[in-house]
Amino acid sequence: MSVRVKKIRRRRVEGEIVVEQTRDLAQVTAIFERCGANVERVTPAGCYLLAYAGAEAVGVVGVETVVDAGLISILMVIEPMRRRGIGAALLAAARKAAHTRGARQLFAIASDSGYLPRFGFAPISMNELRDAMGDKAPPDLSDQASGEAPRWMAFSLDISQDGVILR
Repeated sequence: MSVRVKKIRRRRVEGEIVVEQTRDLAQVTAIFERCGANVERVTPAGCYLLAYAGAEAVGVVGVETVVDAGLISILMVIEPMRRRGIGAALLAAARKAAHTRGARQLFAIASDSGYLPRFGFAPISMNELRDAMGDKAPPDLSDQASGEAPRWMAFSLDISQDGVILR
């Protein structure tokens, strides 16, 4: 008995922003390269969501979950497509993906302290992030060699009420 797998491809409309889950690590890696990021951070674990503008992949967000906590491991939008709501669409999709996988708290790490608070994220300590995420927590991101203060900040968002209808 032979089983045939048919891939369903959605037709993307030019100018329309669409976010889709993917297992195509080559496309994820291509976004990393276009953003000048370290491609070694692309791992098969976790969930990747790609943002498309028409047929072109223009952004990516990665989500990893541990029991009832989720971590946005990466959020990138290529330079020419920034300031068009793509990052917001990717964050909304990441929030839904984490909640669907059982997360009640969503964490993120960013070097810019101004973007995530616009979406309800609150600053927390790196220790709180490590306690929640365990071995999925990112390694120490401080620049030990330069002696500079860490430029990375941890953030948290309560998503426990997402999808709940309150009466």
